[in-house]
Amino acid sequence: MNNDLVIEARNKAGNYFKEGYNCAEAIFLTFREYLAPEMDPAMVKLLTGFGNGLGKAGCMCGALTGSIMSLNMVKGRTSNDEDRIEAYNHSHEFHDRFEERFGASCCRILNTHPFESREHLTTCLKITGNTAKILMEYQQEKGLLND
Repeated sequence: MNNDLVIEARNKAGNYFKEGYNCAEAIFLTFREYLAPEMDPAMVKLLTGFGNGLGKAGCMCGALTGSIMSLNMVKGRTSNDEDRIEAYNHSHEFHDRFEERFGASCCRILNTHPFESREHLTTCLKITGNTAKILMEYQQEKGLLND
């Protein structure tokens, strides 16, 4: 396990969040650099609506949905002829790891503070950084990083 890479990913995601990207966008931008640097960074627009639990609905945490999008950079399929079970398995396993770490996957449970309040933003920053940390650990453990 490369702990320097784990800390680097945590810090990158946190910095993206501090720059004004939401949790899902911050995770995506961080892992795009590691997994698919050829991917246009403008693809971040695909993740905007996932922030704050699917657009302030409070459902699945955007850091988690951004993580699944990132896993799909290496395990997603490009044709309906391809098998999807490996992507499903990674998604399920990472979801369970996320819930084990944070106690829930639902944004409204993870962060009970009023939207955009100082407390809300601080909690989201911590969740985003720590999600990047466990995602990097997961990807190293599973051999998903590009060499």
